[in-house]
Amino acid sequence: MTKVLNFLDPLPIVSAVLMGVALWLIFIWVPTEINQGAVQRILYFHVPVAWGSMLGIFVVSGSSIMYLWNKNEKWDRLAVASAEVGVVFGGLMLLSGMIWARPVWSVWWTGEAKLTTALILFFIYVAYLMFRAYFPPGAQRQRLAAVIGLIGAANTPIIYFAANLWAQAHPPIVTGPAADAESSLGSDLGTVLLVSTLAFTFLFIYLLQIRLKVRKAEDDIIELKRNSGTHAPISQAPPDQAQSTEARGTS
Repeated sequence: MTKVLNFLDPLPIVSAVLMGVALWLIFIWVPTEINQGAVQRILYFHVPVAWGSMLGIFVVSGSSIMYLWNKNEKWDRLAVASAEVGVVFGGLMLLSGMIWARPVWSVWWTGEAKLTTALILFFIYVAYLMFRAYFPPGAQRQRLAAVIGLIGAANTPIIYFAANLWAQAHPPIVTGPAADAESSLGSDLGTVLLVSTLAFTFLFIYLLQIRLKVRKAEDDIIELKRNSGTHAPISQAPPDQAQSTEARGTS
């Protein structure tokens, strides 16, 4: 019965349908951009995964605040699961950006503010996960990891506004509240970008749900081992030794 309910879970179905629609819009429906050509289609992947990487760090920081407030382990698990998904989206953000930059800018990477702050966000994800992996388990690890997550959240608005604050090779903001009329996308391009962003958002939520279940299962196993070790007998003589001791007693 549980397998049937998991199969009918609407989240992966909605994610798959939206992703299929987005791919059709990107490669078939939307016209090719005049200035950059076919390579401009990377925009419809680059922006959604960048949004996912920033969404992830906001979930990490929000969950960390909730954990510091009420010390509930579910918030700590949500923070770790979000960081695991966010680092994947962050890596895809950097990779898609470099693939797009090479034919347009003739270089793979520039040291401008937008790219540098995005790279810092990726390193914050890596630092968070490495700290969780190597620091001894306990409340102190969770508190310090929460601080790292909050630092990442503070970096996110800088990423969003960097292209407008320090205008360089990276194009200005094309979507969101800071986008102006001159830099905004047209109706067709904007529609495709919106659908693609929705598809990757649902994909992010679905992956987060999976990682959260895995983290919960891992914590349950650790707790079960801890409890079984606590209630186990302190010592027990091997069977052969017990038999020999009984034989000496009867002789």
